[in-house]
Amino acid sequence: MRAEHTDLNLLVALDALLREENVTRAAHHLSIGQPAMSASLARLRRLFNDPLLVRSGRALVPTPLARSLAVPVRSLLDGVEELLARRPDFDPATAHRSFAVIATDYVTLVLLRHVIGTLGAEAPGVQVRIRPLNRSYREELEHHEADLLILPREVDAGVLRHPHRTLFTERFVCVTWSGNREVDGQMTRETFCRLPHLAYAPEPLPSLAELALSGLGVVRDIEVTTQSFVLAPFLVRGTRLVAVVHERVAQALAEAADARIWELPFDLQPVTEVMYWHPRAEDDAGHRWLRDRIAAAAVL
Repeated sequence: MRAEHTDLNLLVALDALLREENVTRAAHHLSIGQPAMSASLARLRRLFNDPLLVRSGRALVPTPLARSLAVPVRSLLDGVEELLARRPDFDPATAHRSFAVIATDYVTLVLLRHVIGTLGAEAPGVQVRIRPLNRSYREELEHHEADLLILPREVDAGVLRHPHRTLFTERFVCVTWSGNREVDGQMTRETFCRLPHLAYAPEPLPSLAELALSGLGVVRDIEVTTQSFVLAPFLVRGTRLVAVVHERVAQALAEAADARIWELPFDLQPVTEVMYWHPRAEDDAGHRWLRDRIAAAAVL
């Protein structure tokens, strides 16, 4: 079998099929119809003289040959993508390019909005697509579906195998509605534990603040939970609620949310936000330009 006699687009289909183990999802991933993906699978089966994916109940299971192909096929496609992405230089004023960044609403508010604010003037042809953190963030970075991942170092040590750059360290504080008269002068431990709480209950990652408070044995009356860092200061308005939030969020939103910021009566470890990327992008001039812009915004 010679490469010049083979449709190499079939390898793209094979990679999607091996990752999804589902014809419909693989077709959706490549933005093609299911009949076209089924036809590609049929051609792949003839090409390798192997069924590649066999039905087991309602699922498709890779054959031993298919499993052995997954890594080399992905490596080959990585090489092709790296070759096609090579550019001698990068001029943000004239470049037309799109970058995908995985980040929480908190990071988007306190960091990425500063980068977005400069794009129109500095790089009018560059798009930044911010995607929420989900359970597949590692896979999205590995498979180049995301250019950058911004995540606390304390959350997932496994990502540290990738090239990375420390952005900033953040403390926790607590916020209440400015009209809450049950806090007098300072937030004491007794007041903190007595008042009802709004807690952060994110998916897919645990809240570092919630874990730290539990580790200290702090017992709280949790009345409300939210999956948004940014909403917390607004949700305490007009209530007796206390919320533990990142300091930068509190400072950015306190006035708009009519909230008051208090020092925590506990010693919680700060978090360190880190930017990760795939090794393939290390020397990409455009990618490096975006990393530098984000790093510069982190010290504002």
